[in-house]
Amino acid sequence: MPIVAASILSLIIQGCLIVHVVKTGRNSLWIWAIALIPGAGWVAYVVAEILPDLVAGRGAKRAKAGVQRMFDPNRDLRRASAEVQISGNLDARRRLAEEYFERDQFDLSIDAYASGLKGIFEHDPTLLLGLAHAQFAKQDFAAARISLERLQLHNTDFKSTDESLLYARTLEQLEALDEAQHAYASIAPSFPGTEAKFRYALLLKRRGKVDQAHQIFTDLLESAALAPAHFRKAQAHWLDCARKELA
Repeated sequence: MPIVAASILSLIIQGCLIVHVVKTGRNSLWIWAIALIPGAGWVAYVVAEILPDLVAGRGAKRAKAGVQRMFDPNRDLRRASAEVQISGNLDARRRLAEEYFERDQFDLSIDAYASGLKGIFEHDPTLLLGLAHAQFAKQDFAAARISLERLQLHNTDFKSTDESLLYARTLEQLEALDEAQHAYASIAPSFPGTEAKFRYALLLKRRGKVDQAHQIFTDLLESAALAPAHFRKAQAHWLDCARKELA
């Protein structure tokens, strides 16, 4: 008898959730999730679609976004593509390019960024930086350098540590080591984190300047030891890499 009652209750819950999907116009993929994955599918739907409507907090919104990506991973890509078709404005093209980049579709990301570099936005720094990131990820380092130097030439007031680090890394990949070392030395002291310092020291070590490199690794670790815990957590990867270099 308890088993029968549980089965009936399960069907009622399942039916109510499916009706909610239909009435509120949610993605129809939820119907399959609720019907085919009892328990887990229900919880996912409640967390992603119902709870955020009841609790409009940041955590609930993050949970919703995560579950939505799980069940409909191309949702944001479709939305960004539709926005480009409808408006074609700069922000829409940037969002579409970012969606392609996150999916490692670098050629499509490059095309999306390049399509926005027209008219008064021909030298837009945000698009050019995104384009350079996509070209670097594709390992087209020569093209990335051209994009970054174009950015620098036409946007003299644009300041970005992200751009500066990417430029140094691009020069290193192109074996322009003197220029790369100078670029790393310029950005490392002001970079908000430890990546630039680590990469600078690694290049010095590669060039035979082992003592100088080890001093930077040591200073990096000693400074992190005095930093707040959240900083050490955020920089854990680079700190671990520095420890391995000194081992």
